[in-house]
Amino acid sequence: MYELALRYGEGPVILKDIARWQEISEKYLSKLIIPLKAAKLVHASRGSHGGYNLTREPSEISIREIVEVLEGDLRTVECVHNGNTCTRSSECPVKEIWHRLDKSVLDVLDNIKLSDVVKKSISNNA
Repeated sequence: MYELALRYGEGPVILKDIARWQEISEKYLSKLIIPLKAAKLVHASRGSHGGYNLTREPSEISIREIVEVLEGDLRTVECVHNGNTCTRSSECPVKEIWHRLDKSVLDVLDNIKLSDVVKKSISNNA
C-alpha cells in the first residue's frame, strides 16, 4: 500500500516492482493483494500496461482500514464488544480497561492516513 501511495497518480504498479522495492517475496505479495482488492482498497488492471492502483487518494485511506483487511478484528478481547461471550462480563473489573485500550488503538490507526506514512518517509529521506 505504501508503494502504491508513493506512486499514486502515476499509473499502475506491478507486483514484481513492489516486491523488489520492499525486498519481499512476490508470491507473498500476491497473497496480500487479494484481500486488498476484495476490500476495494486497490484496483487491478490487466494488459501490458496493467498493474495495481489505489482506489482512493492516500489521504482518504486510514491505516486501520489496511490493518483490519490484512489482520482482521483488532479488538484485544471479544467480551468488550460482545457481552455474551463471558458470563461475568457485566461485573468484570477490567472490562473498562480493555475497552479503553481498544478505543485508543483504533483511534490511533484511524487518524493515521496512508499519505501520512508517505510524507514521513519522504521527509526522513530528504
